[in-house]
Amino acid sequence: MRKLIPILLAAAALGNAGCNDSSSPRDVSPPAAPRGLFSVTGDGSVKLSWLANTEGDLQGYRVYEAGCASGSNCPYDRIGATQATQIVVSGLTNGTTRYFAVSAVDNDGNESPLSYDDVYDTPRPAGSTALTNFFSDTTIPARWVSDTTHTGWDFSAFAKVRLNDPSSDVFYGNNGNIAQMFATWIQGQQPTEIQDAGYASSLDAVDYAPQAGWSPTGTVELIKDHNYIVWTWDDHYAKFRVTSISSSTVSLDWAYQVAASNGELHARPVHTATNSPRRIVWLR
Repeated sequence: MRKLIPILLAAAALGNAGCNDSSSPRDVSPPAAPRGLFSVTGDGSVKLSWLANTEGDLQGYRVYEAGCASGSNCPYDRIGATQATQIVVSGLTNGTTRYFAVSAVDNDGNESPLSYDDVYDTPRPAGSTALTNFFSDTTIPARWVSDTTHTGWDFSAFAKVRLNDPSSDVFYGNNGNIAQMFATWIQGQQPTEIQDAGYASSLDAVDYAPQAGWSPTGTVELIKDHNYIVWTWDDHYAKFRVTSISSSTVSLDWAYQVAASNGELHARPVHTATNSPRRIVWLR
């Protein structure tokens, strides 16, 4: 709050002993609520960004977090402050959805209403791995049983597995002409689905899965710096980005949403290989 400072008009040199008090009027008008708030999901963290306010006396922003969107049982607690238009909220629990809001504060301490955007996010684990080409195992057809090279990946366990393991989601193969990722389809369970999301400069560039475009064959050609989206057989969302590729191995950055059927996900429709409308929700 700006202090009201009395100004002494000393007139001793003029033989006057009186004085006058004056003060600046107090600013009681708050800034506008910040606009354009959005989130980018991280591993145990969320990055929040918003548009800059235009008030000339802006001091900065306050950041709030809650366990639900609104209501008397859902207070937003202040968790930080910044003069920038973005902040990383860390120490969050993967798989737990949190709601976020931002306010603006001016130099007189006037605080705006909370941002109007309904922003929520569910942090998810992420990491890197390298899978071995299953064609490298020459024990055909025994490789389908033994798979000593562990060419498959189980997103839920964050671990490499045998390609025929019931928990396997995808596995890598390169026949010398084309490098591919295969989505598993094990008898008696829903198939995993996969699609190429195209070139991107980072894994975070992918924030949704379109309602169409799943590979009808359950395979995709692997291309360096392309991102791929996976809908696992047990109804979780995942994504990966190819960072390097060779005839023997493929290296990936990956992320996996541990929360199934949470508020960020559409209800699961009939799961087929060619008609699976839904969206992916790691990042927004």
